[in-house]
Amino acid sequence: MTDYHLAELNIGRLNKPLEAPETAEFTDALDRINALAEAHAGFIWRLKDEDGNSSSYVSLTDSDDPLLIANYSIWQDLESLKDFMYKTDHMSFLRRRTDWFAVPTEAITVCWWEPAGSIPSLDEAYERLKHLREHGPSETGWPLTSPMAKPVS
Repeated sequence: MTDYHLAELNIGRLNKPLEAPETAEFTDALDRINALAEAHAGFIWRLKDEDGNSSSYVSLTDSDDPLLIANYSIWQDLESLKDFMYKTDHMSFLRRRTDWFAVPTEAITVCWWEPAGSIPSLDEAYERLKHLREHGPSETGWPLTSPMAKPVS
């Protein structure tokens, strides 16, 4: 029987570059919030750059927008992810996201069930987000607010 984990990608378009003073409060908190995620029950994996830094410093190969950043992670289940997002200090930054990010005009988060032990590439994750934008929720990907049941195998 195959077990499944929750994969999640969210992207955002910064108002200013990561190096800008206006973004400093956000970038200064990345290590702390990422460490909080890694220590959280249900956390499995998160994307990092080649130096082990936040995935905010990893470029999306299908985009030439230097202000577009990604956060990609895998969790035991949806409840673990939501608990981290809404019941830790992560929430204080989520509430203030418009301080650093443009208001989205299309889906910026995609979730899907991934066989345990499998970690798709960032490019594949981004393709799932684009599929959600074009075709709506499906097993390929769905928004955090409209979860699909974990597959039964």
